[in-house]
Amino acid sequence: MSYVVVARYLTNPGEQERVLALLDEMTRRSLAEPGCRGYRVHQGVEDVRTIVLYEEYDAEADFTAHCASAHFAEIVLGQVVPLLASRDVVRLSPRDAAAADAR
Repeated sequence: MSYVVVARYLTNPGEQERVLALLDEMTRRSLAEPGCRGYRVHQGVEDVRTIVLYEEYDAEADFTAHCASAHFAEIVLGQVVPLLASRDVVRLSPRDAAAADAR
């Protein structure tokens, strides 16, 4: 099982390249964290200001530790968030296959 987080960012006009560069560093640091299975950054095709992060962790506690890290505070909260027009974060856990089969 894993714990997934999907974040959708809409950058302020003209800030997408700066945000992407910061997220390159965030990716490098996040992948070095215990419990981080994946950290992928995607950019919109129709609207290049749209950036989507797909993060996967072993458990919710690993994501919580990620959010408490110094690099999260420095890069995401301190530098990326001020460059965004909006930010939506969705936390996801695996659907129980047995429960789905019972329906």
